[in-house]
Amino acid sequence: MEANKPHLLLCEDDPNLGNVLKNYLELNDYEVTLERDGRLGLAAFQREKFDLCLLDVMMPHMDGFTLAEEIRDIDADVPLFFLSAKTMKEDIIQGYKLGADDYITKPFDSEVLLLKIKAILKRNEELNKETENKEYTLSSYHFNPKLRQLIHADNTQTLSPKENELLKMLAEHLNDLLPREQALKKIWGSDTYFNGRSMDVYIAKLRKYLKDDDKIEIVNIHGNGFRLVVQA
Repeated sequence: MEANKPHLLLCEDDPNLGNVLKNYLELNDYEVTLERDGRLGLAAFQREKFDLCLLDVMMPHMDGFTLAEEIRDIDADVPLFFLSAKTMKEDIIQGYKLGADDYITKPFDSEVLLLKIKAILKRNEELNKETENKEYTLSSYHFNPKLRQLIHADNTQTLSPKENELLKMLAEHLNDLLPREQALKKIWGSDTYFNGRSMDVYIAKLRKYLKDDDKIEIVNIHGNGFRLVVQA
C-alpha cells in the first residue's frame, strides 16, 4: 500500500457492485480492502488502519449497523458511510444515530460518492492538522503526545507507545469517563481478559509517573473505565 493513498474499507455482499466500486475507487487513487460480510469487515478493521469505511447495511453474519457499532467502539472518529437499498426514514435515522457521516441509498452515482469521500477526508485532514500538535497541561505536568514526553519540573519521562496512547485518551476525556472497552479496543485491539490485565499494568505505570502532584489522579470507575481527574 502506498503511504500517500487513503485506505478505505468497503463491506459489500453483492460481488458485482463490490468489485465495480473497488475498481473505480482504486482508479481514483484509493487503496481499498473489500470484504463480503460484516464479520470479515470487523476482522479487517481490527487488523488494519482505515481512513474511511463504506458499509452495506444488509450483509450476512453481521449487518452494517452492528458492524458500525463495533467500529465505533474501536475508533470513535473514523468516517462511516452507509450504502443501502433501505430507504425508510427509520433506517436512515438509525444510520445517523450510529454516527454515520452519510447514508447513501442505492442505486447511487459513483462520481457523487467519490466527491463525498474526498470532502470528508479533506475535512478530517484539516482537523488532524489542528490536533496532531496538541499538548496538555495536567496540573503541574506538561504532556506532549507527539514527542511521547511527560514533563514535571526538571524531570522528563519518555513514554512507551501504549503508555502515550493511553494517557492521551485519558487527557482527551479529562475529568470524564474513558470507557474501559473503548481504550482496550483502540490500543490493544480487543477487550479480552488478558488485555484488560495488561491495561491495568499500564494504568499503574501512569499513576507512578503522576505521583508527584496530589492534584492529579487516575480514578478507577469499577466495571466501567477510568477518569483522569485534575483539581482546579
